[in-house]
Amino acid sequence: MIISPEDTGILLIAALSVGFVGVVLGLFAVIRLAWLRRTYALLQVSEGRETFVDVVARTIEEFRILRTDVHALDREMANTRGDLREALRHVSVVRYDAFGDMAGRFSFSAALLDDQGDGLILTSIHGRAETRTYLKGIKGGSSEVGLSPEELEAVKIAKGDDK
Repeated sequence: MIISPEDTGILLIAALSVGFVGVVLGLFAVIRLAWLRRTYALLQVSEGRETFVDVVARTIEEFRILRTDVHALDREMANTRGDLREALRHVSVVRYDAFGDMAGRFSFSAALLDDQGDGLILTSIHGRAETRTYLKGIKGGSSEVGLSPEELEAVKIAKGDDK
């Protein structure tokens, strides 16, 4: 088979095109390989440091532990809120002059209630010759024993109904 000079030009252009495509593909492969090596180097141990995979695994474990701790704290917070509802934390004191003949309002009624209005009321009546102290139980904001107007006012203020 004889190749003509025109065919030689075409073959030369085709060979140069194939060679150029080969060089471009080779250059792309070298760049891609360098990128893969850099990425792989991040995942490997170097100079005694942890690998990226080790750091991610440790971080995931720490998050798991934190999640467990947060759930435990949520349960403890719910228990504390329940206990707090039963604490005698609503307090009020009403001072007055029980007999009207003494100045200084030395008599008082103190209400100590929880969130449900349960608790106690402590009343001290101060007179010239003696002082008497009374303690009455409160359930739901009221008492089985009759309350004086001052005691009722102390309960009302402790419940927050003084507005």
